[in-house]
Amino acid sequence: MEEKLKMLLSIVMNVFLSILAILILIYMGLDLVNIFKLIFIQNKMGYIDTIADYILGFFMLFEFIIMTLKYIEDAHNVPIKYLVLISITAILRQLLVVHNNGGQTLLLTIAILTLTLTLYLLELIKAKEKIRKNK
Repeated sequence: MEEKLKMLLSIVMNVFLSILAILILIYMGLDLVNIFKLIFIQNKMGYIDTIADYILGFFMLFEFIIMTLKYIEDAHNVPIKYLVLISITAILRQLLVVHNNGGQTLLLTIAILTLTLTLYLLELIKAKEKIRKNK
């Protein structure tokens, strides 16, 4: 009974993830259309912020799709490395959008530094475990 429930939940979760991935891909396509319209059709000055916002949003969605694929490939497990990388990207997006407040910019850069150090420590730990296993 327990094995059937696990299998059913796994199937339901995969279906929902597939639906979410399709919706994200549709939204990414709409973003590309909007970027195209802003660059080639309207061709007016002052749209740089809007274009940058669409492009940054597109890459956030792209990373989410990659994370979802990694989740499915790794037997429903998301490595912390990917979560940290997505967090860094989200903070960079915020930093690019809101860059006129010095205090907030400083806090965002400190957050990026902290997450970068976290990635470095994770890689150190992984390397030490690999060395320990080889002995």
